[in-house]
Amino acid sequence: MKLLSIIAIVIAAAGCNESSTSNNNEPQPKPVEVASEQGMEKAYFASGCFWCVEEIYESVIGVNEAVSGYAGGKDNNPTYRNHGDHAEAVEVQYDPTKVTFKTLVDVYFASQYIEQKNGQGPDNGHSYRSIVFYQNDAQKKIIDDKIAALTKEGYDVAAEVKSFQKFWIAEDYHQDYAKLNPNQGYIQSVSIPRFKRFAAKMPQVIKPNARH
Repeated sequence: MKLLSIIAIVIAAAGCNESSTSNNNEPQPKPVEVASEQGMEKAYFASGCFWCVEEIYESVIGVNEAVSGYAGGKDNNPTYRNHGDHAEAVEVQYDPTKVTFKTLVDVYFASQYIEQKNGQGPDNGHSYRSIVFYQNDAQKKIIDDKIAALTKEGYDVAAEVKSFQKFWIAEDYHQDYAKLNPNQGYIQSVSIPRFKRFAAKMPQVIKPNARH
């Protein structure tokens, strides 16, 4: 959706759209811990358009699948046209014997604009805010330690840290969107460059057959 500078932002925003603010100081309810299935664990991240984030995580060694959806809010039955108070998010299904939650958190921050509030790149608004979810104290410590390290490096980390409550799966046509629509304008101008920036930072975690 982006061709050159100004046209890019206008069109890209129409691609994968929204507005408003986020609250990082709400008291957190007890997290819901998702049971492993056939040895696979699940982790949840919001970082702008889920088309981009799904593709990034599916390229990581040890990740079986990433599913696009909505999380971080309280409204029921969010949809693409009406996220309510949720952010676009992904469910990462991974093999903990091949990739750790800590590495997934490293991937999360390596694949985004760390200081951008309420959005990523041309996608701006409450629906595109960054949220990293924890399901237990061990995960929260990993997240907190990572943010502390980034803060020490001089970053003003914009991501919210929230206890995981529920993930709503997005409509079928959003799943594997980048893979199925490689020539779509937004994928060409936003998703692919974002993937390449991430891959350059963490080449050691990329699957041999992952490419763009």
